[in-house]
Amino acid sequence: MRSPLPLPEPFASRPFTYRDGRAQGISRARLRGQSLRSPFTGVRATTTVADDLVGRCAALRLVLPPGAVFCHVTALRLLGVDLPLGVAGDQRLHIQIPESRSWVRRPGVATHSRSSSEVTVRRVAGLPVMPPELVWAQLAAVLQPRELVVLGDALMRRKNPLVRSATLHRVVAELPKGTRGIARLRCALEHVRTSTDSCMESRARWVLVDAGLPCPLVNAAARDATGRFLALPDMSYPELKIAIEYDGDIHRTDKATWRRDIRRRQALEAAGWRVITCTADDVLRNPERLVAWVRAAIRDRTRA
Repeated sequence: MRSPLPLPEPFASRPFTYRDGRAQGISRARLRGQSLRSPFTGVRATTTVADDLVGRCAALRLVLPPGAVFCHVTALRLLGVDLPLGVAGDQRLHIQIPESRSWVRRPGVATHSRSSSEVTVRRVAGLPVMPPELVWAQLAAVLQPRELVVLGDALMRRKNPLVRSATLHRVVAELPKGTRGIARLRCALEHVRTSTDSCMESRARWVLVDAGLPCPLVNAAARDATGRFLALPDMSYPELKIAIEYDGDIHRTDKATWRRDIRRRQALEAAGWRVITCTADDVLRNPERLVAWVRAAIRDRTRA
């Protein structure tokens, strides 16, 4: 069997609609043949066109109403944000459309409506994406309080932050009274922190604060008596010289990370710091263990 002739550009390198294909003279047989896939009804793409998240969103966008933007967990993925628990397993493509537009009902697509047709968007690979601070507000309706804080932290990472704390405060202040999740957002604002490095460090901090312990500083420079820099602990109580470090799997599997951790802890302990190390088990499965360690350290240092 002869291979089908190559499609003309731009159809060979990106998704296109069945209607546009016909308008350019591509036969019905070719458009329905096995050499093309149909990611969504009415859309065609060659097998060489990427079928990753960006590719799927680009294909869906061809059949979306004007004003549609990618939102919810889809926006987080496109923006490269660490996903909070509660939505990480959701593989659907989430879109938000103006309230006046027809509801989009397609397999694997979740539709959300908005009352205003005007919305600020970010562009990711040419796709319209809801700004991260608005995604954070949107997810207040489905996330648990801890994970809402975790997501807020993730948007303000120490490296390459997407938003600033003032932006989150402004978004919450501008929400209409009665917005679903607004009380949860106001509470989260008291607990989110800038300059974090990971979701698990944020969860460890939540465990401590939720148990009634003082909120530790995040990535605050630890120094010795002469002012010399010692380390940048994940969390700390500098006035008590207590450092709390979260160790993920990379701390165990990567030799360079493991050696760096040892040097850092040795420097802190030599300067009189108490270093408490925790893992995922201490944060997610046995949080009372982490709380007990930190509470005891604070009690001992306060008495000294």
